[in-house]
Amino acid sequence: MSAEHATNTCQTDPTPKEHLILALDYGVKKMGMALGNTITETARAFDILAMDNGQPDWDNLLGIIRIWGVTQVLVGLPLNMDGSSSMLSKRAHKFARRLAHRLMERHLPVKVKLCDERLTSVAARELAWEQGWIQDPRDPIDDISACILLSTYFSDPNSAIAISAIKAE
Repeated sequence: MSAEHATNTCQTDPTPKEHLILALDYGVKKMGMALGNTITETARAFDILAMDNGQPDWDNLLGIIRIWGVTQVLVGLPLNMDGSSSMLSKRAHKFARRLAHRLMERHLPVKVKLCDERLTSVAARELAWEQGWIQDPRDPIDDISACILLSTYFSDPNSAIAISAIKAE
């Protein structure tokens, strides 16, 4: 099922899948998505959502989470190379808090975590070139970045911080 059809094609509540993670490569113009499986520790590119100045189509995003039965969302935190916060990382924090709040409002038992995403875009672009997945340097790789974010998380799950443990900035 494609992301666009997630909110329109199924009205029943699917069973939450404890092993399913949705990774989000947050951006102001677009957001990459990947689905991960904690049992096999694998990830696959899922979709790239258009963003309106850092805001998604909330109904679509929440519908994807509900329909797929995701129980954990991993939001990439774009830190500076020295580990300090950037303007975009502050926006990613705010987005993650809003997502957690909206999930709670819809009674969806989904954990939202932030995970350092430094250099995922660089690695994604290199991988996409090597594999022939892109033909132009401007081709989107946000969904591949989200896969790499998941790989980072699988190698060290303790690197992610639950939104409930983070103070609002």
